[in-house]
Amino acid sequence: MMDEQEVVIIGAGIAGLATPRAGFEPAVKEKVENTGGVVVWGWAGFAVLLRGALRARRSCFPKLLEKALFECAGWVTNVETGTTQVTSFTGTSKCGDLGVRGLHRKVLLEALAEELPPNTVRFSSKLASIKTETLKDSSTVALLELEDGTLIRAKAVIGCDGVHSVVAQWLGLSGPIDSGRAAVRGLSVFPQGHGFDHEVRQFVKQGKRAGFLPLNDTDVYWFTTHYAAEEKELAVGDPLSIQREVTNNLAKSFPPEFLRVVHQADLSTLSWAPLKYRVPWALVTGQAHKGPITVAGDAFHPMTPDLAQGGGAALEDAVVLARNLAAAGLSNAERGVEQYVKERRWRAVGLIIGAYLSGWVQQGGRAGLSGWAVNWFRDHVFYRFVQPKIVDSVQYDCGVLPSVA
Repeated sequence: MMDEQEVVIIGAGIAGLATPRAGFEPAVKEKVENTGGVVVWGWAGFAVLLRGALRARRSCFPKLLEKALFECAGWVTNVETGTTQVTSFTGTSKCGDLGVRGLHRKVLLEALAEELPPNTVRFSSKLASIKTETLKDSSTVALLELEDGTLIRAKAVIGCDGVHSVVAQWLGLSGPIDSGRAAVRGLSVFPQGHGFDHEVRQFVKQGKRAGFLPLNDTDVYWFTTHYAAEEKELAVGDPLSIQREVTNNLAKSFPPEFLRVVHQADLSTLSWAPLKYRVPWALVTGQAHKGPITVAGDAFHPMTPDLAQGGGAALEDAVVLARNLAAAGLSNAERGVEQYVKERRWRAVGLIIGAYLSGWVQQGGRAGLSGWAVNWFRDHVFYRFVQPKIVDSVQYDCGVLPSVA
């Protein structure tokens, strides 16, 4: 029997849970673990940094901003020279309502899920195949088959299924590639309070970078990035091994305050992963939609985390997609999807390029003259003159959500 749906969203991450904002009734398919009624979201321990379209997000997602600490600036310390300088998260503007907001990814997902109609998310539903069908009125619909044999006909399908998106592969978008860098990320919990000021702290040296950001009075998000070949033999699935690799190798020369945070890590949140991105020209020349089927979030524009734009860009996608679907109407979903991709394509290209270049410079060069030149540019030019311009380009008003009758 065919299950008829208006909109099906594949994946219940940030983009997947934020997209149902246009008055339609979505069916969100997500293969996750459900234990005792508590959804175990992937990457639940990580922080999400929202920056850029804060004005639009205040009207579209007010609950999110209420839960996030707000920061205008931070500090970056070169651990080899001991010099420290201020880094601005507001670009060339005064603080105002621009800057960085950090919050638990789990908190973000729960806040988005709370606004969905009951029983919207269907768990353990894995996609097996996608097809399209042209109806008598010349409109196109999507035909989905799940691994359990369920068949679904939908007026629109949104792939929000992450970096290795099945929907993106079906569309023909090239897969993400390695940036040559890797990251360890985690969440540390101080039951008695961490005592840090609520500001972003970063540390750099040749070929390595680290930082931390308090999310509240007890929880601290932290990260390290390094060239992927520089870690020792690492048991990726063993969090204790990952923690030891950070303290004994990757960050052993970093300040005691950072190592204190790492030692206090909740081991269940630790992960090591290569940093991947979709090459920008794949979005320029590739097909990001086919009929009423498209992608959003990391499925559309995976990028390195160096601009803290992954979660924010997913929310932007949700607003723009919902607005275009509402304007076109689900009877003409193909047109709405086409307009969404047109509006988001170049924004995504800019973010991918900006994140890659920002990460490459801040990571610092390897040994040799070229490495020295990159480090000098980072320490004397990048943070002072270039980063504010990049932040200016990140600021973006994605508009408002359509009103629901």
